[in-house]
Amino acid sequence: MKSYFQSIRASLNEAVSISNPFTTSDTPTTLLEKLIGVVLVVLGYLLSPLCWWNDLVINLPLAYGFGYVCSWIWSDILLPASIVGYWLTNIAGILLMQRGAMNILQKQSEERSLKKELINGLVSSTAYTLVILLLIQLKILDLPQL
Repeated sequence: MKSYFQSIRASLNEAVSISNPFTTSDTPTTLLEKLIGVVLVVLGYLLSPLCWWNDLVINLPLAYGFGYVCSWIWSDILLPASIVGYWLTNIAGILLMQRGAMNILQKQSEERSLKKELINGLVSSTAYTLVILLLIQLKILDLPQL
């Protein structure tokens, strides 16, 4: 019975050619890899600052959880760690969207570098954050009064 399942698994692996979306090997060659790319884009969108409703439902609970765990180590760090956690969820969203889009759109012959993609994602996320801060400082964007 065990060999039967192993043979099925081997034939499925050959037919589908499953690979990890986080590897830096060649880009998608199968429909499964493109589907994984779509899932990464959707998850990234839900975490990113591009999704306007996600803060209350997704990002703030994750950020508070991050701050709460950090406050176990140092009790006065709940708010600063929550702010860092919120920023990290937004960064993770942008990186997931970028990775998923590259899985979907990039041609098979192009070389991929995880380090270059990560640096590019961090730079673009930081630039987005700085632009928002600049717009707030110039009074173009208003912060809600709590």
